[in-house]
Amino acid sequence: MDLSTVTGLVLATVAIAGSIMYGSPLSIFIDIPSVVVVGGGVLATTLIKWPIENVKALMSYYMKSIFTTPVDPKAIIEEIQKLAEIARRESVFALEKVAVEDKFLKKAVTLAADNRPPEVITSILSLEIAAMEDRHSRGVDMLEGMGADGPSFGMIGTLIGLVQMLQNMSDPSSIGPAMAVALLTTFYGSVVANVFTLPVAVKIKQRSKQESTKMNIIVAGVLGIVAGENPRVIREKLDSFLPPKDRLVEEKRE
Repeated sequence: MDLSTVTGLVLATVAIAGSIMYGSPLSIFIDIPSVVVVGGGVLATTLIKWPIENVKALMSYYMKSIFTTPVDPKAIIEEIQKLAEIARRESVFALEKVAVEDKFLKKAVTLAADNRPPEVITSILSLEIAAMEDRHSRGVDMLEGMGADGPSFGMIGTLIGLVQMLQNMSDPSSIGPAMAVALLTTFYGSVVANVFTLPVAVKIKQRSKQESTKMNIIVAGVLGIVAGENPRVIREKLDSFLPPKDRLVEEKRE
């Protein structure tokens, strides 16, 4: 579980609810027609923009920002180094018997153990990386679209409320409450955009970049194993993906 995402969502919700309850009852910020305008409008435009199968997968995209295992590229590099040592000590075919937990690394090792040419390995794994990035980009695009649509429908709801209020100007005492209800849709739209969609889209984008980096590390490492490179050389090559402080031998910069 990604604690930073969960903590951020909880803190934002508590901050908004707390500020409301500090000055007024929470109930005055609950308006069903406003919820219908913003929620229904955002859902409707999402259905218009995207095929139904993508909309069905939206929740799985969203959950990736919460229930995900952080990528540890240093651990992957260390595992690849151990695999390289086995391949050098025995043979590349011995890798097929080694237990590998990471699915992408397992696929890469299997290709190497099957004695596939380096260009074939590169082609297959590159397609896998591209497919992963495409899946994640769809989730990001959908959430960014919802983040843009939320405030738009909030404004539409506000305009509807203002028109209804102006139709009943004969009762001055009703203007204040009617204006408050009209503004609630703008509030809902802003919360949808700035708490529940756009920040999550950024998190998924960052996780996708980290996953892509890990996969590229695996490709480079397995190609080094297939080429029969020294495990130490492979480790030094893969360390280039890491910040200097995390490398096996920290580079000295002048």
